Amino acid sequence: LGAEVVGADASATNIEVARLHAAEVGVTVDYRATTAEDLADAGEKFDVILNMEVVEHVADIDLFLAKCGAMLKPGGIMFVATINRTLKALGLAIIGAEYVLRWLPRGTHQFGKLVRPDELEKALAGAGLTIIDRTGVTYN
Repeated sequence: LGAEVVGADASATNIEVARLHAAEVGVTVDYRATTAEDLADAGEKFDVILNMEVVEHVADIDLFLAKCGAMLKPGGIMFVATINRTLKALGLAIIGAEYVLRWLPRGTHQFGKLVRPDELEKALAGAGLTIIDRTGVTYN
């Protein structure tokens, strides 16, 4: 479609894995081992920002979302997906995925860092961002 894609992760290991995957499937992505905060401070601007399963891992969600908002071009849009802090998420996403099925390394998620929808909305509003839509997804 002609998009220029930048993939960022604070973990250099994750970036190396992503680069290998991109090479395997034949796509061009500008992968960078950096943080959203550093990208924003460098003046980077984007039409679309995808924060998929990220906010539950950052140290300061308010700062992170403010910096992401600063990187949006006028008319830009940001998508955010995260795990809701519920007992179901504790059972499925943490105990099930990390400890029973071992799909993820143990300790990938901390229950207290999972973000409830109302908390995310408050953080987005605090960053000066407008929510267009909110949709929940449940695996069955």
